[in-house]
Amino acid sequence: MGASIRQNPPVPDFRSPGTLARAVLATNVVALLAAAARAPAWDMLPGAFVELAALVEPALALALATLFLLQPWLRRLGWAALAAAVAGIAALGAWTLGVTLEPGQRALLLPSGVGAAAAWSAGAAALVLHYLYLRAKSLSPALAEARLAALTARIRPHFFFNSLNGVLGILREDPRRAETALEELAELFRAVMGDGRELATLGEEIALCRKYLDLERLRLGERLRVEWRLDDCPEDAAVPPLMLQPLLENAVYHGIEPSAEPALVTIAVRRQQDGVVIELVNPFHGSNSHHSGNRMALANVRERLALFFDLEARLDTETSEGEYRVRIRIPYRRLKR
Repeated sequence: MGASIRQNPPVPDFRSPGTLARAVLATNVVALLAAAARAPAWDMLPGAFVELAALVEPALALALATLFLLQPWLRRLGWAALAAAVAGIAALGAWTLGVTLEPGQRALLLPSGVGAAAAWSAGAAALVLHYLYLRAKSLSPALAEARLAALTARIRPHFFFNSLNGVLGILREDPRRAETALEELAELFRAVMGDGRELATLGEEIALCRKYLDLERLRLGERLRVEWRLDDCPEDAAVPPLMLQPLLENAVYHGIEPSAEPALVTIAVRRQQDGVVIELVNPFHGSNSHHSGNRMALANVRERLALFFDLEARLDTETSEGEYRVRIRIPYRRLKR
């Protein structure tokens, strides 16, 4: 069974940059509200917030570092046990920093005492975790909606009709090639109807894209030229299913079909530090050639990347010198089969 996104809200990954960024932001919002409650006047709010942040930020850094180290153990906990663990870690961090302060600093920053600061930290941690829980819960219906959108936008119906017509066109001349084309079309059907929550390997995705391009050659012939650059491709990298095929279909539809001459689509994949970079390049025929269908596919892929990888994934597009380029960067996570 491959890795997947579960329908029940998963516990936060405290090694994810997205989770860490949201934890820092939410904690500072809570600190700002607490400073507003303590400040006797609005003009004293900045000073009150700075004083509170002087205690909160070191405690927060210590707590997040601890959660980062304990992530393999924390992921096995349920939400209730996780809340207790996180609150305890936050309280311990505040207490540890509080007792290390000089008496004068402690009196200034912790007028209510170290125990009160530890209790406040535990409560703030619980609020932040509740926010992360609500966010994780809200993604469950979004996942279902994204999968429905993917089923309508990944592979357009006209592609299947064109492929079947292409098979019929070579059925008498080359029955063996027609049989292979039908097998490739069946593989694409199987991929579309598969479980959109399951991650695939990059190698599987590339193999599927090769089948798709073989089918497109039935109708485009020599007009479609493809160059694969896979010398540094980590084929065991985990990717969302059908991540590349919609982008390749856009490249063919907007870059190859409008051209009367043979045109080139380039797919390059390389390992870059702890991530994987994927680039697709196709001819660009003007702004009108990349319309709403292209934007729908890009938005679809972006949404699924965010659902699987949060802020660790990125999709960018650019146009230059008659080329349209899509660049995807995802974290390298090995998927064992």
